[in-house]
Amino acid sequence: MWVIGIGFCLLGSGLNTLSTFRFPSITLSQSAIQFLAFPLGKAWELVFPNWELNILGSKVSLNPGPFNHKENILIYILANLSFLTRLSADVLTEQRVFYGFNAGWGFELVMTLATILFGFSLAGIFRSLVVEPPGLVWPGVLGNTALNNALHPRRQEAASETMWKMSRYQFFMVAFSVSFCWYWFPDFIFPALGYFTFVCWIAPDNAVVNQVFGMKSGLGILPLTFDWSQIAYIGSPLVVPTWAILNILASLVFWIYIVSPAIYYTNTWFSAYLPIQSNSIYDNTGAVYNVSRVIDRAQGFSFNATKGQIYLPVTYALNTFGLAFATIASLFIWTVLEKRHSFMEFFRSSSPGSLFGFKTSIPKDVQQAYKPVPTWWYWISGLISLALAIFASEYYPVQLHYHGALLSMAISAIFFVPLAWVYATSNVKVQIDIFCRIVAGYVYENKVLANIWFFNLGYISGIKGLAFAQDLKLGIYCNIPPRKLFLVQAVGLVVGAVSQVSVLNWALNHIPNICTKNAPNGFTCPFSRTHFNTSIVWGAVGPRHFFMPGSLYRPLLWFFLLGALLPVVVFILKRRIFPNTKWLRKIHVPVFLGGLNYIPPASGTNYGSWAIVGLVFGLVIKRLHRHWWQRHNFVLSSALDCSVAIASVLIFFTVFFTGAADKFSWWGTTVHQNTCDWKDCTYLQVAKGETFG
Repeated sequence: MWVIGIGFCLLGSGLNTLSTFRFPSITLSQSAIQFLAFPLGKAWELVFPNWELNILGSKVSLNPGPFNHKENILIYILANLSFLTRLSADVLTEQRVFYGFNAGWGFELVMTLATILFGFSLAGIFRSLVVEPPGLVWPGVLGNTALNNALHPRRQEAASETMWKMSRYQFFMVAFSVSFCWYWFPDFIFPALGYFTFVCWIAPDNAVVNQVFGMKSGLGILPLTFDWSQIAYIGSPLVVPTWAILNILASLVFWIYIVSPAIYYTNTWFSAYLPIQSNSIYDNTGAVYNVSRVIDRAQGFSFNATKGQIYLPVTYALNTFGLAFATIASLFIWTVLEKRHSFMEFFRSSSPGSLFGFKTSIPKDVQQAYKPVPTWWYWISGLISLALAIFASEYYPVQLHYHGALLSMAISAIFFVPLAWVYATSNVKVQIDIFCRIVAGYVYENKVLANIWFFNLGYISGIKGLAFAQDLKLGIYCNIPPRKLFLVQAVGLVVGAVSQVSVLNWALNHIPNICTKNAPNGFTCPFSRTHFNTSIVWGAVGPRHFFMPGSLYRPLLWFFLLGALLPVVVFILKRRIFPNTKWLRKIHVPVFLGGLNYIPPASGTNYGSWAIVGLVFGLVIKRLHRHWWQRHNFVLSSALDCSVAIASVLIFFTVFFTGAADKFSWWGTTVHQNTCDWKDCTYLQVAKGETFG
């Protein structure tokens, strides 16, 4: 179990860290690791002898017996930490590449460990409130338990389940092989299949056509692509509930396909002088903002406000700021209206005294047969993470200092329980990143490095904590000994952190032109660039200046009011006015407002194709071929994710990195690039030597 689990942890953290630099991003999915661990575990069971090794006075068996469902889940949990790399890697890349400050391996390792370890501590300290109550089901792990039961059946399948003769693993291998071979076409041989904006090919110089139908800098109103990495850019649509897809699709149509063009073509915020879709920020000439001109590195990366106004593309301003404000406000109102009774019951069924290690009774049916993990173990890990964060903030010149580390981690702890309650009941992960950015912008005004690391400790640590808490619930479902689970998570977070930092440094030092438009195979660092632009707004300019009376983007503050009122309106409609209307019950305001959080750099094509595929499988195929869907849907998702991830790595290292593809060019590799969509055309142009605003 340990060898296979650590191997997948290294593979997953390395691959997923590498993928954070790339558009479209590729990740090795959790279900793929869980599925692939099964044949490896069975092979280990058959091949290796039952030898005993003496390690530190303890006897360890090389082959302890048949590979079972608990080992399979522990491998998944150990490797699951490899999926916690993106945000931390984005922040490190942002500091290294875009701000030009390399603090060294020491800082990167210490801060990464501090962030992950604090999330691990939060999950354990508050487990009596967010994990143990039976009413908190954590829907996100139900698919993993179902897959584990399929791999390790403890009963004979019913006749209706065996009507499909091919086994789940046979189906996985067939789907994997077909997808692996196909991906060579959109990724290398025929890239236009991935960017299948054929309307733009017909009118390559028409700015409006390319803005409406384009995929790179357009809205993607005709979302057609034959690249799974583009479809699954925001995650596999095959594992998402239909009601969630419909909420996000409604949000896409309203905010991106209707509201965004209305704002853009009326030149609101002077947005018509900019691309309609971009994750860059611009100056008043329509050029990408020259950060080096306004950031004074000699004065602690401070911002010179006299060097010009920052202008945001419409989808950037609307989604990254406006809808983020609305989502934060809607969270609290929606929680009070929809979940207040449930939360009170959860609190009554929990044991708050256990937070401080007091002797309390173990909740009924929560692993009575195993010794629980003492809460003080998690308190110790929390103190260690706090010490690491304070050391990194004080020893290295990142502007945060000890008080910033304490404040950011306090915010993470305060928000953790309500966010976990929402996530555990509805599978909605609400983001508080903008809240952390705003607080840091006021407290550490004009200090961009302080802003990004406040965001790291205040927001990213909580996100990691949710993943740890989810795995704790999975451990309960699969009856994993708590102390064994503690050890697996502790080992995994250390291995994953070291692997992440190592791969990040390799990529930044060896991939040519990385994080630029000239980077090979899409290694343009889209997420890091978005974080960088956000930190410029909140860290350098600051919320006090950005939203001062009369400022260009001050109207975005009205989204706070929108987010507060919309849950009330929906609640009245479905509870008082139309109580018998079923579709109203499926409206989820935080998902509707916050579901588009990958835009930018994702586009309408990514979300639109994701929604179409998800609805085809979740509605059409599920209704017409329910038995097939139950047996193979999640397996297909794993096969597609895994095959594309492995193929993309193989293609990069064998074809692009070696230079073998440098002279490979034909119509199918360039047609999508010879368009206004690819060239970021704007609706209005700025004459040479003139400015707008």
